[in-house]
Amino acid sequence: QVQLVESGGGLVQAGGSLRLSCAASGRTFSSSAMGWFRQAPGKEREFVAAISWSGGSTSYADSVKGRFTISRENAKNTAYLQMNSLKAEDTAVYYCAARKAMFISLATRNYDYWGQGTQVTVSS
Repeated sequence: QVQLVESGGGLVQAGGSLRLSCAASGRTFSSSAMGWFRQAPGKEREFVAAISWSGGSTSYADSVKGRFTISRENAKNTAYLQMNSLKAEDTAVYYCAARKAMFISLATRNYDYWGQGTQVTVSS
């Protein structure tokens, strides 16, 4: 079992930056691929970024490529999402997710554990 707790959300002006953290409990973190997803009001949850168990492979949604960076520190059981050049359309609840598998997936259905989410609001 893995429990995930996100932090770092908040209110920021357009063009600003935020860094989200995802703290994981459980011994399987270092062998789990991790992902970040987001859900805006009235919209479906969508893929943002993912990272493999070692950090050697990453993937990003086209809408955030070049602005967001996903990373992880296995020694700290923590994954991160650095968000730069934020736009109003980035406003959403951001969720951290973990797979039982080691490799990246872009599909929500392939993630086994989810955090409670953290709100990110970008004012224009």
